[in-house]
Amino acid sequence: MLHYHEIRKSAMSDTLTHSIRVRTESYYVPEQSDPRNGHYHFAYNIRITNEGLEPARLLTRHWIITNGVGRVQEVRGSGVIGKQPRLDPGESFEYTSACPLTTPYGQMRGVYHMVSGSGDSFDVAIGAFQLFTPAILN
Repeated sequence: MLHYHEIRKSAMSDTLTHSIRVRTESYYVPEQSDPRNGHYHFAYNIRITNEGLEPARLLTRHWIITNGVGRVQEVRGSGVIGKQPRLDPGESFEYTSACPLTTPYGQMRGVYHMVSGSGDSFDVAIGAFQLFTPAILN
């Protein structure tokens, strides 16, 4: 059985790809959930930091969301929260978004497609992190 600190750690990820660090943290939102009807609402915070030597712009996102019974949903789109942030070296961009599930637990992972200041395109990994209700801890 996992201990609380091990489970808490699994709700986070910290990934560095092409000098771009992506840190995630998820949490359950009970006030927007309705477990009796199979609706579980999760939120996640993302912090993207440019640890490189040249600017980079986030162009698109691709999420792979897996619920507790293995059903996979893919979400693709332009930017994040309606923005395509440009990060100079040392700069960070933070945002919060949400993910509804029909199960009390699941997982998210993904990729940001970015372009450097010199015009080179590259993908940045968003490490896998867990979505789970407090009931999963019992």
